[in-house]
Amino acid sequence: MSILVGILGIIVTIAIAFLLSNDKKGINFKAIIVLFVLEFIVALIMFKTTVGLKIVEATSNGVSTVLNYGYEGVNFVTGGLVPEGGSVFFINVLMLIIFTSTLLSLLTHIKILPLAIKYIGGALAKITGLSKVVTFNSINSIFFGQSESLIAIKSHLESMNANKLFIVCTSAMASVSASIMGAYMEMIPAEFVLAAMILNALSALIIGTLVAPISKEEDEIINVKDVSNTNSVFGAISAGALDGGRVALIVAAMLVAYVGLLALIDGFFSSVFGVGFTDLLGYVFAPIAWIMGIPVSEIVTAGSVMGTKLAANEFVAMLQFQPLIGELSAKTVGIVSTFLVSFANFSSIGIIAGSIQAINAKKADIVAKFGLKMLLTATLASVLTATIVGLFL
Repeated sequence: MSILVGILGIIVTIAIAFLLSNDKKGINFKAIIVLFVLEFIVALIMFKTTVGLKIVEATSNGVSTVLNYGYEGVNFVTGGLVPEGGSVFFINVLMLIIFTSTLLSLLTHIKILPLAIKYIGGALAKITGLSKVVTFNSINSIFFGQSESLIAIKSHLESMNANKLFIVCTSAMASVSASIMGAYMEMIPAEFVLAAMILNALSALIIGTLVAPISKEEDEIINVKDVSNTNSVFGAISAGALDGGRVALIVAAMLVAYVGLLALIDGFFSSVFGVGFTDLLGYVFAPIAWIMGIPVSEIVTAGSVMGTKLAANEFVAMLQFQPLIGELSAKTVGIVSTFLVSFANFSSIGIIAGSIQAINAKKADIVAKFGLKMLLTATLASVLTATIVGLFL
């Protein structure tokens, strides 16, 4: 039964995206079918084959091993501040972002990541018939944050029409940055973080090209030099560490603000209406949780976490979800975890618009006009990814 509900959820998600389309006759259905096939194959391999499960396990263990080296740096700086067996979120989770950001910057400088992204994106463009810039940005968004992924295609922004601009911005919002992957893995199961990072790139292209179709255009040249602006290995290490530090502080500041405000709003709703704000979000998002394949008995709880993610951000939602993981079914944990791994929330509209403003002020006006539609599209991409994962759990 849950499989049928999940299939219904996919159909509903695609139908909503189709209704939102600004050019229904121009939709590239071949590209969408190819992307769907790829997404199902990746999900099948990751969750239903022995080889795939071993790869996911090996990748998770590999990431954990690398992160343990990062803890050497964290412990050196903060040694003694955390009691034995204790945990401080800023130290145990957020400070890891500095280490992973440094690794990402180093791999970018020596051109390992940019070249891999270029050729994977090029192959995806070839088999789907989509624009090289669009597919490059989609793969690039797996590794880099919203601002960084857009900067990497800055030389192409001027010639982009509104639909192509919409898709690249949606891809940036529907993704996460690899630099904070380790932080997520400290809060939710690692396999779903990995799955979401890969599958969201495909889901964003599916939903984005439905909502804002683009036609086959002239061949585009991708220059990987736009991905990195560091001049040396040590410069890359320094830049990565400083960027990671800024991200850690920004996330910490946002968590203080959002967690505090949500507690205030929750208290207000409880005292005035007799029901907490997060509980109310649970009922609002319960139907969405149901069509994603979550058991009926858990849809309100799941909906509350999903609503918190949209209203605040994924970190706040993960902190809310973390203590619930042991109480929920494996299917619900997988679907909700996958849904949470994206930047799709209200604050991201401003981040993306601000990034475009810094690169190309003229295009920023266009982005500002479709901000809410972009958020809805990126959220639909998260729903699609999580629903597909749920079919294999």
